[in-house]
Formats: sequence, C-alpha cells, structure tokens
Amino acid sequence: MIRAYHFVGATLRDGSPIPPDGEWLEFAGECVMCTSGLHWSRHPFDALTYAPGATLCLVDVDEIIAEQNDKGLSRRRRIVARFDATDMLWEMARWSALQVIHLWNAPQFVRDYLTTGDESLRAAARDAARDAARAAAWNAAWNAAWAAAQTAAWAAARAAAQDAAWNAAQDAAWNAAWAAAQTAARDAAQDAAWDAAQDAAWAAARDAARAAQQNHFLALVTAKFSALGIAA
Repeated sequence: MIRAYHFVGATLRDGSPIPPDGEWLEFAGECVMCTSGLHWSRHPFDALTYAPGATLCLVDVDEIIAEQNDKGLSRRRRIVARFDATDMLWEMARWSALQVIHLWNAPQFVRDYLTTGDESLRAAARDAARDAARAAAWNAAWNAAWAAAQTAAWAAARAAAQDAAWNAAQDAAWNAAWAAAQTAARDAAQDAAWDAAQDAAWAAARDAARAAQQNHFLALVTAKFSALGIAA
C-alpha cells in the first residue's frame, strides 16, 4: 500500500458517488491503464494532468496493477483527506506566469494581479495579456506577408532575367554557393556539436522549469494538507 494523489469532480468518472474519507473503493472488473480501474499519481503535479475537477484527494492505494511515469492503476483506493484546490490552482497559475514575466513588458497592474491575486485586477490583466498576444500574432502575420512579398518579387525578377546576364549571375551565385558549401562542410562537425549542445541546453532548461513547477506545487499541497492536520 502506498500514499498518492487523485483529483475528483462532483462524481467519479463513471458517474457513481465519491466515497467518504476512510472508505475503501474497490474495482472488481478488469483493470486497464487509462480505461478502467482506480487511478492515482505519486506526485500531485502529475495528478493535475488528469484532473476532472478541482478537489484534490490524498489517497491510499492497494493491490497495484500497473504504474507509469506519471500515474498508477490499482484495484483499491481510499481517500485519506481532501480539499477544494480552486484557490490554490489559481495561485499556482499566477506563480507560473511570474516565472516568465521578464519575457514581456507587462503593465504594472498585471504584475500586481500576479503577485497579489487581487480579483479586481483579473479582468484587466486578462485583457492586457490577450491584447499582447494579438499584437504578437499581428507582427508575426506582417513578417510572414513581407517575406512572401520578397519571395514573389525575387521570383518575378528571375522570370524577367532571360538573357545572358541572368546566366552569368547564376554562374556567379553557383560558384559562391559552392565555395560556401565547401567552407560549411569543413565546419560541419563543429556545427553539429553546437546544435547538440543547444538541444541539450534547451532540454535541460525545460526539465528545470518543470521541476520547479513540480516542487512549488508539492509545497503548496503539503502546506494545505498540513493545515488540515494530515502529513502528505
């Protein structure tokens, strides 16, 4: 038997009522991961991925059938304690946004909302974020249109150049490209190593960000259950 986490909504996924705390729920049929049986996660952040509602349960699980990286499957599960995590999830969302606030020149009221959770600022903060996203999308569309226009102009110019000058230009461009290719070939090993280093750095940064989210969420959950007198 191990202790784990599980989110629930108003009912279980099959529509049956959620049992009271301390009562074992048992599944008698065939247990199939992601399809049937009683599911749970060892880490509350992983459980959040599969949440059908905002009630977070600390559970005991027994007769474990299978386990994957972020979830497990068992025949028996009982709720030790539970709480409505809605406010905590909003807090987690604001904290996550603050981790990347340096990437956006956010208005002060947005920063104030993310820092304090003042509900009177939420709508304005949401609208500001939407406007920023719309502006970014417009800039991206403009850049794409400009690039398309440049490509079309180049194609038209090439079609118009039907004389020897075009052929000479082609020869010169080909020679220059071949020389560049030779130089690039000599540096291929260095470029490949650099690309691999960049990929590794990106993966490490992504993993570090996820680990930070997991640790922060676990701290919030542990503090909440501790306030209820439960050791998570």
